[in-house]
Amino acid sequence: MIRVDPRSPIPLGEQLRRGLRRAIAEGELRTGDPLPPVRQLAGDLGINLNTVARAYRELERDGLVSPARGRGTVVTANRATAPLPKMDLRGRLRDVLADATLAGYAPDELRRLVLAELERRDS
Repeated sequence: MIRVDPRSPIPLGEQLRRGLRRAIAEGELRTGDPLPPVRQLAGDLGINLNTVARAYRELERDGLVSPARGRGTVVTANRATAPLPKMDLRGRLRDVLADATLAGYAPDELRRLVLAELERRDS
């Protein structure tokens, strides 16, 4: 399900948060699905349990998950119901493109990657 890369310049907690958001957005995790307990996920990923707890809190703040008595943390939103405000997508996209350019991707490669990802989401 979720993977983190300790060699990545992206902090582990941010990688985890992004991975869980992606799983919710893509329907891999649905409303009512429980997230793994913090201690278990920390052990499975080999990261600090405070890092996992912080990622869960950030997802709760975004309205995507919530603690459920006796059930741990559960998904409370999906791509159709997520209460997230419209973001500055253009700014975020510029950041991603800058990172990709610095990593050596050519514009044609980026175009192919974006189109492939969009097609994957449509299927």
